[in-house]
Amino acid sequence: MTIEGLTYYRFSEAPIWELQRAYFEQQGMKAWDNDQVPQYITSNPMIATAYAEMIFGLLQDRAAAGHVSEPVTILELGAGTGRLAFHVLSKLCEIRDYAGLPLPPFRYVLSDLPWLNIAGWQQQPGLKKFVEQGILDFARFDAVEDEELRLTESGITIKPGDLAQPLLLIANYFFDSIPQELIYVDEGKIFDCEVALQFPEADEGGDRLELLKEITPQYHYRRAAGYEQPSYAYHEVIAHYREQLEDSHILFPEVGLACLQRLSRLSAAGFVLLTADKGDHRLDNWKFAAPPELIHHGSFSLTANYHALAYFFGTQGAVSLFTAHHYKDLNVGCILMLPEPQRYANTRLAYRRFVERFGPDDFFSLKEWVDPQLEEMELRHILAFWRLGGYDAEFFIQSAERISGLLEEASDEELLDIEGGIQQMWAGNYTLEGGYDLALDCGLLLFEMNVFSEARLFLERSLSSSPSETVSTVFYTLAICSYELGAEEAAVEYTRKALALEPEHEEALELLEALQNG
Repeated sequence: MTIEGLTYYRFSEAPIWELQRAYFEQQGMKAWDNDQVPQYITSNPMIATAYAEMIFGLLQDRAAAGHVSEPVTILELGAGTGRLAFHVLSKLCEIRDYAGLPLPPFRYVLSDLPWLNIAGWQQQPGLKKFVEQGILDFARFDAVEDEELRLTESGITIKPGDLAQPLLLIANYFFDSIPQELIYVDEGKIFDCEVALQFPEADEGGDRLELLKEITPQYHYRRAAGYEQPSYAYHEVIAHYREQLEDSHILFPEVGLACLQRLSRLSAAGFVLLTADKGDHRLDNWKFAAPPELIHHGSFSLTANYHALAYFFGTQGAVSLFTAHHYKDLNVGCILMLPEPQRYANTRLAYRRFVERFGPDDFFSLKEWVDPQLEEMELRHILAFWRLGGYDAEFFIQSAERISGLLEEASDEELLDIEGGIQQMWAGNYTLEGGYDLALDCGLLLFEMNVFSEARLFLERSLSSSPSETVSTVFYTLAICSYELGAEEAAVEYTRKALALEPEHEEALELLEALQNG
């Protein structure tokens, strides 16, 4: 529809979605470089542990019902860098091995729209071990139209009805980034809230997605009685909105609901959805809502309508779990679209323990407070928070300098805990190409602690990952480590490399002379 020279689109058909799709297909994993698109909040060890515990709960519930032979398929939608899958699988395997219980096998499938992401996962060292174990596979999945999963590594195609176990879905920052409808509810009637976006003429050849930051959407309201008809797939949700709301703009997840319905057909046993987003499950939060704002972070996102998901599947017998308290940054939910969902006690208890009592949103809120307080924290406080976050690499990077400043007063027990924490963090670290040199921080800190063998190992890892960026200090530190470990030839070699980069390095000159003179 064109009015006064502006073209208005149904919200789900507006050019913004085509631009969004093109952005991710062109950028691939580069979309997450330097946190252009946020990933930490939904990909850290804390949220991965919560998900792993709920998955483990589902495996326990299926085993208790006698279903132990067929594998449970875990499908992550819009998986991005693959970081969350790495953390979830690491923790899930750890829990499984520790428990030693008879459980059904599982298969984790990473999926996304861009082929570039799949190519990135195939080259990711952290994921290869899981592929080799046969518990990880990849698939390209288009949320708008795909009805089956074609797994790239095993060559298997999963079609409707193929799965004997419930399908477990993970969808973080997914529903807010795929097409949604925008409807307006007032006086018991539904209107399509159509949108027009006018790009500045002077910038027609530029990056139009970047230009979205400068554009204020213009809306036009068109009566849309079709939503109210019994033939509309989600008319029960719409009827509830007509009855309960007025003067309210609603982002309606028609594409998201249809996507979940298509995926649910893969298994006659139902599905479980684990999801985290900036999304509202309370109807009160949609009352008198204004038109939405586009949130920009490389791409753009909107608020996810968890209420519509929970209400629609609730009419079909699902149980939806969302926290009783209000979220600040991340709403984590679990929808059990299963026959007799209340029988899944272990799954529900895991949600209660790892989300309701203290969950990923609570942790992120604490971390936002802790980060600027680091210079005031004692070592015991830093170690406690590091443990709470699952020995998270990001927190270590932020706190390494402060830890270094506290080493002189550290107890032997605290030094051992730092060393052990570094080992656990490194084992659970997911490194992206061109990412932060975590090995360097680890090596330098261990060197200050006089743990020379481990310090040398980490510093050599740093050398191998970014040899062109090595500074003389690294070679000099490696020379000292080698000398302390009795490897004098290596000490001489590293000292000479330090001097090649910085000929006037006084300590290196003194060390070389001492080494040459025995």
